[in-house]
Amino acid sequence: MQPAQAQDKTFTLAAPDALLDSGLLKFILPRFSLKTQTRITLAEPGTPADAQFGDLGIIAFAGLDTVWKFDAGDDPDAQRFADWLRSDVGRNTVDSYQVDGVAPFNSEIKVEKVVVQITYDGDVLRGEEVSLSHCGRCHVVSDKNRMNSIGSTPSFAVLRTLRDWEDRFQAFYVLKPHPAFTQIEDVTEPFDPTRPSPIAAVEMTLDDLENIMAFVQGIAPADLGRPVQSMQD
Repeated sequence: MQPAQAQDKTFTLAAPDALLDSGLLKFILPRFSLKTQTRITLAEPGTPADAQFGDLGIIAFAGLDTVWKFDAGDDPDAQRFADWLRSDVGRNTVDSYQVDGVAPFNSEIKVEKVVVQITYDGDVLRGEEVSLSHCGRCHVVSDKNRMNSIGSTPSFAVLRTLRDWEDRFQAFYVLKPHPAFTQIEDVTEPFDPTRPSPIAAVEMTLDDLENIMAFVQGIAPADLGRPVQSMQD
């Protein structure tokens, strides 16, 4: 048997001109190579490389008004470099690089969380009408049917306190007990003839559901003293 070949411990690296010209790579690459005995060769512009700095991969560091990412691809040596970049040693190495007494790069990166607010463009008034007609049999939809609901069924205002209220309303027809008596045009299967709806069926379209969502998003969540964490279906 031939002895297994040792890992080559080398990879090619591509980087934008701005990062190359900054001098950072000339500072950090030899330090990584010295520690790991891994040789990194900078790829010529336009040629394929095993790994690259750019818009993909892990967040490596910030500098030059850019958050730089590193994509290690499938190369194990490049992956080791990625791990080193986010290690204490690697981060300290990046932070210690200076030009004229100023550190142009920073390994401490704060990523702002972006919250996307979803809005529904349905007809609010029509949504209230459909809700009162179909959902008002069991739920308190608004003050208009406060005395005509089933007491053990949560009101729309209570449901609005749930973190997943949108998911619950959008897919209500698959949550018990609704599948037994609800039909959404072009979505749900017809009732099994041997198991008809036990009550007058709720029949609506996707447009009706969009109108309900537009109506419900405008309902103020009930004041229960503290947020509701969960609720049984």
